[in-house]
Amino acid sequence: MTTDTEMYALSIITENRAGVLRDVATVMADYLANIQMIQQSIIASGPNTGKAYLYFEFEECGNHGELIADLARVPSVVDVTIYPPFSRIFGSRVIIIGGGAQVAQVALGAVNEADRHNIRGERISVDTIPLVGEQDLALAVDAVARLPRASILVLAGSLMGGEVSRAVERVRAAGIPVIALKMAGSVPSHADLVVTDPIQAGVFAVMHVSGKAVFDINRVRGREF
Repeated sequence: MTTDTEMYALSIITENRAGVLRDVATVMADYLANIQMIQQSIIASGPNTGKAYLYFEFEECGNHGELIADLARVPSVVDVTIYPPFSRIFGSRVIIIGGGAQVAQVALGAVNEADRHNIRGERISVDTIPLVGEQDLALAVDAVARLPRASILVLAGSLMGGEVSRAVERVRAAGIPVIALKMAGSVPSHADLVVTDPIQAGVFAVMHVSGKAVFDINRVRGREF
């Protein structure tokens, strides 16, 4: 498995036209740069408004200077910049979804615990979105499995079930553990861990993600605290 120390990232600004992604990927393939992640969007503000933005993370290929020089020679390319990968900047992600008040309390615990780990050299970030409504919640939960570096999900609310519970099962099947607050509905029975105190739920989530903490959700799966 590739570690983040063997990963590199670069951003490319190009003209917004068909075939650019193919041209760029062809150059990277010529250098045996094995692409692990790609994002593409159209720039909406600033001096490059309307141009395309490509972001790649790729495995070590040994000759970055030549790779960047050849990418810069692609006719549609405007700029090429190399960066550390997101895993070295934002690290593992704790995702918190649910009702605003409960999300805020879970985030309080998660951010405080992440601070302790990050000042010691780890990288753990916390993402939140307050949502209500079964369909919106289910869509958001399902999307967690598609988020880069999402490492654990915390569901914070007073009532969740139905489609949300089915989405929880799909996220768990993708290898992402789920913590639920103690609440009405069927979600707690589908989660890996149920926690009454929202602040403690946030702390547990970060401790599980940490590479240095001793807490492991697999050891307490199915428990309620």
